[in-house]
Amino acid sequence: MIKRLSALALACALTATAAPAVAQDASQPANFGSRTLSAGFTPDPLSISVTAGGSLDASRLGGSCVGKISNAPDFELTYTAGGLPLAFRTRSGEDTTLVINGPDGRWYCDDDSWGDGDAQVIFSSPQSGVYDVWIGTYGDSPARGALILTETP
Repeated sequence: MIKRLSALALACALTATAAPAVAQDASQPANFGSRTLSAGFTPDPLSISVTAGGSLDASRLGGSCVGKISNAPDFELTYTAGGLPLAFRTRSGEDTTLVINGPDGRWYCDDDSWGDGDAQVIFSSPQSGVYDVWIGTYGDSPARGALILTETP
């Protein structure tokens, strides 16, 4: 009996410590909607009003990811690629960041590449598929702004 209880306690302890790390949940509905676009889309640029920020620290995703983001994506793009590049940009009066989970499952992040506290991620040879996008902020306060999609970076 004691051996069974010890084995059960050990199994519970191993299960609790082996739990996977919490990641962004792209399966949740996007906070500010979704779109399906194909190469050559109009209007270009396309601007989506957003409120950036959240309670989760994007740096836990690794790489150059920074800022406070929400659990659910802010925007979801289903894209059919052509021969044009695809750029994601932020525009806000506050310092914003971008976190994108691409169709390949990789994380792409940026802070300030578009200048003046705005972020930009350019896919020079974009893949077809789903791009889940989070717009982050530095600090705990949300920020109003826009996500801009363009094929003319």
